[in-house]
Amino acid sequence: MKRALILLALIMAASLLIAQDKTTTITVRSTESVSGVIIVTAVQPGTADQSKATFELHCNKGFPNCAVPEPGTYTMVRLPKNWGLYDACSNVDLYPSGVDPASGQKVGQYCVIEK
Repeated sequence: MKRALILLALIMAASLLIAQDKTTTITVRSTESVSGVIIVTAVQPGTADQSKATFELHCNKGFPNCAVPEPGTYTMVRLPKNWGLYDACSNVDLYPSGVDPASGQKVGQYCVIEK
């Protein structure tokens, strides 16, 4: 039983390390609510290709971890495939800038829509 718990803890720690490798600093420009969907417009500063620097984060109002972030700087963590609430897109967790994703409280979880 102890070995199973240790193995489970190691798997969870490894998954957190994988998720942390895909962190990005973003700037939230604006948010809006359209038909029960929160749409967050964000940019990734310092990206050479400006067409890939702008994207949207979507979440369904009323879902767990769906929040309206204030404009500002955040840390975005891309989740591994098949993780998160949304099936048809890449899922990300959003954290306030300067907060450690491994131990900090996230702002919300979103579906990334590349523009």
